[in-house]
Amino acid sequence: MDMKTQPKLALLALAICTSLAAAHPAGAMELESATIADLQTAMAAGKLSAEKLTELYLARIEAYDKKGPTLNTVITLNPKALELARTLDAERKAGKLRGPLHGIPIVLKDNFDTADLPTTGGSQLLKGSLPPDDAFVVKKLRDAGVIVLAKVNLSEWAGGGGSVGGASDPAVLKAGAVPNGSSSMGGQTRNPHDLTRGPSGSSGGTGAAIAASFAQFGLGTDTGGSVRGPSSANGIVGLKPTLGLMSRDGIIPLALSFDTGGPMARSVYDVALALGVMAGVDPADAATAKSAGHAEKDYLKYLKRGSLQGARIGIARDFMGKDAGTDGVMERAIAMLKLQGATVIDIKYPDYLLAAKQPLLILMMSSEFKTQIADYLKTTGPSYPKTFDQLVALSNDPKTNYRAPEKAYALKYTASVALALDDPRYLAAKTQALPAIKAGIDALFATDKLDAIVYPTSPRPATLIVPDKPPTPSAGTDSATSFANETGYPDLIVPAGVTPSGLPVTISFFGPAWSEPKLLGYGYDFEQATKARVLPKTTPPLPADSLAMWR
Repeated sequence: MDMKTQPKLALLALAICTSLAAAHPAGAMELESATIADLQTAMAAGKLSAEKLTELYLARIEAYDKKGPTLNTVITLNPKALELARTLDAERKAGKLRGPLHGIPIVLKDNFDTADLPTTGGSQLLKGSLPPDDAFVVKKLRDAGVIVLAKVNLSEWAGGGGSVGGASDPAVLKAGAVPNGSSSMGGQTRNPHDLTRGPSGSSGGTGAAIAASFAQFGLGTDTGGSVRGPSSANGIVGLKPTLGLMSRDGIIPLALSFDTGGPMARSVYDVALALGVMAGVDPADAATAKSAGHAEKDYLKYLKRGSLQGARIGIARDFMGKDAGTDGVMERAIAMLKLQGATVIDIKYPDYLLAAKQPLLILMMSSEFKTQIADYLKTTGPSYPKTFDQLVALSNDPKTNYRAPEKAYALKYTASVALALDDPRYLAAKTQALPAIKAGIDALFATDKLDAIVYPTSPRPATLIVPDKPPTPSAGTDSATSFANETGYPDLIVPAGVTPSGLPVTISFFGPAWSEPKLLGYGYDFEQATKARVLPKTTPPLPADSLAMWR
């Protein structure tokens, strides 16, 4: 590091930490800042119970979800949450501790199957649909002792399932512009940092709920950025893992070439802990076979201060320059990476990668959804639609009283452009274009011997629910998130600060396959150095949230 630069970086880091200290007073222990480790310490000491913790989270949902700021994240509240919490408390008292998630309340994006709660994918067409069993990762979490508090809202059919993405006609883009964070089943979810803005998609309900401290952590799904966009817009931690590290069995599919679930939380610690419980081989999902020898049960051991020391980090500036507030946070984050000992190298994505990533994703996603959603619908009861064509017809039938006209249009548009999976154009995309994207990304890592690539998760902060400008075709540099899906590689999202208007900005740590241990270490080191996450101003702590008895 240049000796003249080091004092400037030190002063900058001091300024960052000083400004954040006011939001996190020394010694204060609030529900919104507690990690799972804090909760377990309190429960082990008899100062907290799963029942009390569940009551605290339910009180926040009661105060802020359908009242007050009316975030509207919850589609279905679990009526047996407190009963389950009491059962888990009894187990603890009897000496039966299931593990570090025993008694921890969580929320699930409403495209994860739950045998006891409806799973709708955000569509009113699946209202009341009870799956035959839990999704594989949901079962693993429940076996580990979590309490599913609620199923939460999402962009319907995970956003891309019926989309005008890729269109260039302004009339088409306008007709199919689904409001940010809405679904026909769940309605409109709002961003807790600014109620005029959406929570991003498609895991927007999870992102808003975790930011507002409605549960300890949650699950989202990611096909082109759907864990990471909401993590960024709501200012929380999120992980899109390596494809195959987490089973997709029991998750409503969007495009299985890219789909994965992922944990979302208020700390890197909680994300790492949840990942270790869920990761591993599932015979029902062939993609997980390659995780053998890579999946770990304990990712916490990689959370160490000093992890960034000596790391070679590429900075993808292609995805900056869209918003001055976001760029300001990014420059401070880059300075902090240097201060923590990382070697930082500016990199440039080749033009062919920038040009190809979004068209390739959209072509494959629309085509796969058309076929793969039918496979899922076969598992639903006899009164529900069974094919993609039936979804299109019902959503566009006036008799259905479908509550999302833009989505109805987008589904019809997808029907007009989606390819069959034996179509030569789809096969060329999957077997030739997709490997070319992966090879190009591998070359980026190899050229400068990079451990990770860092970029602003979203080049702009959370966007308005009601746009102030007409929609336009997406540009190649609008977002880098789909590269992680097209390669299958992991991407960790960590809060980095807020814009002058108070909107969250996060940075992404993007790495090669199975590099979760490194990325979690980098993210933890950065998180602990900055403490940059902020509590949304519309959902302040309730009086009972101050857990003074822990101190």
